[in-house]
Amino acid sequence: MGNNDCEYPSANVGSSAATAKHHRVAIPPPQPFVKTFQYSLKETFFPDDPFRQFKNQSPWRRLVLGLQYLLPILEWAPRYTLDFFKSDLVSGITIASLAIPQGISYAKLANLPPILGLCECSDNNESHIAHSSFIPPLVYAMMGSSRDLAVGTVAVGSLLTASMLGQEVNFNENPSLYLHLAFTATFFAGVFQASLGFLRLGFIVDFLSHATIVGFMAGAATVVCLQQLKGILGLDHFTHSTDVVSVMRSVFTQTHEWKWESGVLGCCFLFFLLITRYFSKRRPKFFWTSAMAPLTSVILGSLLVYLTHAEKHGVQVIGTLKKGLNPLSITDLVFVPPHVTIAIKTGIVTGIIALAEGIAVGRSFSMFKNYHIDGNKEMIAIGMMNVVGSCTSCYLTTGPFSRSAVNYNAGCKTAVSNVVMAIAVMLTLLFLTPLFHYTPLVVLSAIIISAMLGLIDYEAAIHLWKVDKFDFIICMSAYFGVVFSSVEVGLVIAVAISVLRVLLFVARPRTFVLGNLPDSMIYRNVEQYTNTNNVPGLLLLEIDAPIYFANSNYLRERISRWIDEEEDRIKSTVETSLQYVILNMSAVGNIDTSGISMLDEVKKTIERRGLKLVLANPGSEVMKKLNKSDFINKIGQEWIYLTVAEAVGACNFMLHTCKSNSNAKDESTDSTWNV
Repeated sequence: MGNNDCEYPSANVGSSAATAKHHRVAIPPPQPFVKTFQYSLKETFFPDDPFRQFKNQSPWRRLVLGLQYLLPILEWAPRYTLDFFKSDLVSGITIASLAIPQGISYAKLANLPPILGLCECSDNNESHIAHSSFIPPLVYAMMGSSRDLAVGTVAVGSLLTASMLGQEVNFNENPSLYLHLAFTATFFAGVFQASLGFLRLGFIVDFLSHATIVGFMAGAATVVCLQQLKGILGLDHFTHSTDVVSVMRSVFTQTHEWKWESGVLGCCFLFFLLITRYFSKRRPKFFWTSAMAPLTSVILGSLLVYLTHAEKHGVQVIGTLKKGLNPLSITDLVFVPPHVTIAIKTGIVTGIIALAEGIAVGRSFSMFKNYHIDGNKEMIAIGMMNVVGSCTSCYLTTGPFSRSAVNYNAGCKTAVSNVVMAIAVMLTLLFLTPLFHYTPLVVLSAIIISAMLGLIDYEAAIHLWKVDKFDFIICMSAYFGVVFSSVEVGLVIAVAISVLRVLLFVARPRTFVLGNLPDSMIYRNVEQYTNTNNVPGLLLLEIDAPIYFANSNYLRERISRWIDEEEDRIKSTVETSLQYVILNMSAVGNIDTSGISMLDEVKKTIERRGLKLVLANPGSEVMKKLNKSDFINKIGQEWIYLTVAEAVGACNFMLHTCKSNSNAKDESTDSTWNV
């Protein structure tokens, strides 16, 4: 279809026929490999340039800044005021009222002694106080960068701990080993989290997309709610599996063991908790009603059991809890085979989930107050509080959304609210634990269910369906994987599909035809702008991604297909035959050797068809590599343009010049024959 009789002179030839002056596309000066490598490392691991603040500072000032980086409390503490403390005091007491019943509930969910949210069991199975809402909040208050994150145990982490450790050790048969593995898993979770922060590898967590988290959290919440049927119905025996089929089979094969007293009590308290939550959402000024509801339920439930002796009529209670503070558990950590493997595996999986939740929650509230939190600092802070926690009889902690939302609504100003919460919990551990003796387990189940229902974000799922069907598929895959298989399988499925989508974005990048907007020199996607016009004799294509080995073959085939489709379209019209193929490379941020080979093959294929390849707006990295590979000499730098408009103008000029030369040649031939 090309004009083989037309010689292609330089498109940069100065001529009055040219519509504008063409600017030569610059080739960046070569950079030493070491400098390029350093730049790549900086952009990968230090995009926020944390060392900038140390420039031109004295050694003493650098030491102070370094300590402030590791311990943010040293930065904001000198500016702390009494007004701030008043707000933090109210917030701390409020979240403590929520932390105490939630801590006990989530410890039961993790198959740990109920007081490991408030306590741990020693080797002789006696209760010793070790609240995971006591030590970790103190560590986070010193090292965390979020003002609003309220630290404590979470349902999903507790469920994961129970599910994964339960595969190795039966918590009923060997409670001591199970407990020690829980501490060990927490230790490895903390080491993994802190390592990500110190090594600046926080981008790994970004592979948990929003759709993945929505589906995973909803699935985990559903599983947690189903697990609470054991407490609601007062069942003594229950399946260790978490999938919905096993749970429902376990429930309905034991209908003769259902305890109606427990069921009625559980439904009443669940109704109370849901009503208070609904009321606080409708009336935000009364947020404290929802925050105080769990503790109120514990108090009322304990009084009811105490006065009616309901524990003798099928209502299970927590039992005796001993007073005291956290004993050291560093000697309980298990670092020898065969159990250390499951501890490491559990630690990594739960650590990733805890990080994703904590950082997401922290970033959400920081946006509301217009301040910035450092993701790597958060990883270090969360990791260190879990390392310290594992050595002081605490299990996995992070920043749960429900508790952080209460902290935010209560008007917290700084992380001192976590310190106030820790002190309130400490006083509870020292003096008030006997009051939990009559707390019914069914109330704890109701508290967990009410908290979990808030994690099922159906509105977000609907939004995903409207905006991006593939994201919705990822969300549902995570949800059904968790509900019908296991928490770990659901997480793996969701992450695998998310990574697959990333690979598809790389391997199958978008390419589209450009057209000219009427009365302008602007060229846009013809599918997006339906009023664009085709440029006769030219095919304008845009590649919307870097060109790598993973997509080079696809792009070569796709460009050939675009040319075939354009030539077929021209055959059915009276338009000028195709002469030029212009590739807009403005979105091609980088290219590798496979991509360069692809361009070379495309150039040869196009030239065999009598066409000419033209490049428009290649970036600096692309030009640098095209120059080193000698591709620029092969194509000719005169066929590389700064903009699509310049490329089109030059090609049109060449088309008209060739057409004029052809007409002149035909006239000369006719006059010769006439003579």
